[in-house]
Amino acid sequence: DYVALALAGISAYFLRFAPIVTSIRPVIFNLPWNKYWPLMLAVAVGWIIIFAFNGLYSTDPNRKLSRDLTRVFFACSTGFAGIALYVFFTLQKFDSRFVVLASWVLAVIYVCAGRIIIRLLKRLAHTWGIGLRRTVIIGQENIARIIKEELTGKPYLGYKIIGTFEHFDEGAAQALSDLKPDEIIFTDPKAKEEEAVLAVDFANDHHITFKYSADLFSTITTNMSVYELAGVPIIELRRTRLYGWGRIFKRIFDFVIALILIILFSPIYLLVMLIILIESGRPIIYKNERVGQNGKNFWLYKFRSLYQKYCTGPQFGPAGEEALKKEQELIATQSVKGGPVYKIKNDPRITPFGRFIRRWSLDEFPQFFNVLKGEMSLVGPRPHQPREVAKYQKHHQIVFAIKPGVTGLPQISGRSNLSFEEEVRLDTFYIENWSVFLDLIILVKTPFVVLLRKGAW
Repeated sequence: DYVALALAGISAYFLRFAPIVTSIRPVIFNLPWNKYWPLMLAVAVGWIIIFAFNGLYSTDPNRKLSRDLTRVFFACSTGFAGIALYVFFTLQKFDSRFVVLASWVLAVIYVCAGRIIIRLLKRLAHTWGIGLRRTVIIGQENIARIIKEELTGKPYLGYKIIGTFEHFDEGAAQALSDLKPDEIIFTDPKAKEEEAVLAVDFANDHHITFKYSADLFSTITTNMSVYELAGVPIIELRRTRLYGWGRIFKRIFDFVIALILIILFSPIYLLVMLIILIESGRPIIYKNERVGQNGKNFWLYKFRSLYQKYCTGPQFGPAGEEALKKEQELIATQSVKGGPVYKIKNDPRITPFGRFIRRWSLDEFPQFFNVLKGEMSLVGPRPHQPREVAKYQKHHQIVFAIKPGVTGLPQISGRSNLSFEEEVRLDTFYIENWSVFLDLIILVKTPFVVLLRKGAW
C-alpha cells in the first residue's frame, strides 16, 4: 500500500508537467521535486494510518476483496479531504489542485490494483498447494458435504481436506492426533452437545483452530468471529484476543520494553552476578526447563539462588539428578502449595544472598532475555516445569494459549498466597480479556507489589 501511495504521488507530480496538461494550464506553483518528495512520503504515512483505522489491515483471512476495495476508496477520500482541509486552514501557497486531485485518483487505482494482484498471487499459491490449512470436517449432515465439496473444488480458498468423520469419538480423536490438522470444522446440528464440547476440548488441548456451523449450538462463550464458508455461516472460536495485530503489538511492546529494562538494570545485573560469583561460584545463571505456549518446552533463565549441590536439571549432570531426589523429599514435607505445583517454604537449599534476591524478585531479571528471544512475554501466566504440567487437569491447559509471562495477574493479586486454582482463574480471565490497558496496569503494579513484599517467600 505504501509503495502504491508513493507511486501515486510521483505519478501525479510528473503528470502535472506532461505536455498534454501544461498545454491546458501552465505550471504556476513553486514546489521543486527535492521539496515535494519528502512531503509526499510523509503524507503517505498518514494515509497508511487512515487505512489501518478503516480496517484494511485486519488479519481475518476470509474478508471479501470487494469490501476491501470499497474501504480503500473511502480511506483515500478521507486522506484527500484531510489534505484539502490542511491547505485551506493553513493558507498554503500551493495552488496545484491538479496534483492533489490526481494523487487521490491514482492512489485509489494503484492501491486497488496492488491489492488485486496480491489476492491473485495468494490464490495462485493456494492452487499450487502452498499455504493451505489442513482441515478435518466432523459431521454427517448435508452441510458437511456442501462444505467439503466447496473446499475441495476451490483450493484457492486455502483449505486442504485431510479427513472427514461422522462423529467425534475415541477413534476420531486418535485419528486426529495422528493427522495433526490445523483446523476442525464441526457441522452436525443433530450431534449431542456433549460430543461438540468434547471436540472443542480436544481442539484446545492440541492447539487446533475450531470452527462450527452457526446453527449447531451457542452455549460456548469465548472470543469468536463469524463469517461465511461455502455459503454456510461459520463461527470460529478463539481462546484469546491475542491474535492478529494484538499479538504483533504485544510482541513489539515486549521486545522494546525488555530491551530498555535490560539496559536500565544493567548495573543491578552486574552487581548480582558479582555477589553470586563471590558467594557460591559458578554457574551464575540457572537454566530451568519450563513449558510455554502451545506446550513447547524452553529454558527459563534465573539468577542461581541455590547452592550448586542442590540445583536440579541437566545443567548440573549427575549431581542434578541427586538434587532432584532431595527436592522431592522437601516437596513432600515442606510444600505449602496445593495442586500440581509446589512451593517449598523455609527452603534450606537457598544461599543467604539467594534468599535476598528471591525476596525482591531479582532472581527473575534474566527472564527479560527470554522475552527478547520470544519465548516469554512481559505479562502472561507463569510457566511451570514439565513434571508439574503432567499433573494439570484439562481446564488448566488454557494457560498454553499464549506465551508465559515474567509477571501476570496472579502476581499482583496475592502471589504465593494464592492457590493454584485461583491462579488459573486469574490467568484465564487475563487470556480471555487481554487488552493493552490491562498489560499496563499489571506492569505498573508489579514493582509496588514486590516492594511491599506481598506474598513473597
